[in-house]
Amino acid sequence: MNLENLRAKLIAAARDNPPSDNVPYAFEKRVLARLAGRPAEDLFGVWGRALWKGAAACAAVTAVSVVLSVWTLQSATDTDDNSFETVVLAGADQLTETW
Repeated sequence: MNLENLRAKLIAAARDNPPSDNVPYAFEKRVLARLAGRPAEDLFGVWGRALWKGAAACAAVTAVSVVLSVWTLQSATDTDDNSFETVVLAGADQLTETW
């Protein structure tokens, strides 16, 4: 597809159909009245809502992390109670062999 040819055709079609000069009565006044009637945007409210949503998301992630941490801790303690002592004493055994 030739883009320059398409562009030329679109510009020619736009020149053949000029926009109308007719504007409805008091159109500008109606638009300006509608804009003036809108309340000002509350920036603190927007920030507050965003921060509360962020706090809720952080609380959910924290809750999931705590549950997974407790669950993995219980499964680790159920399997081998002597693993911690073995690791600590392994380091002490190595120190006695070097002296």
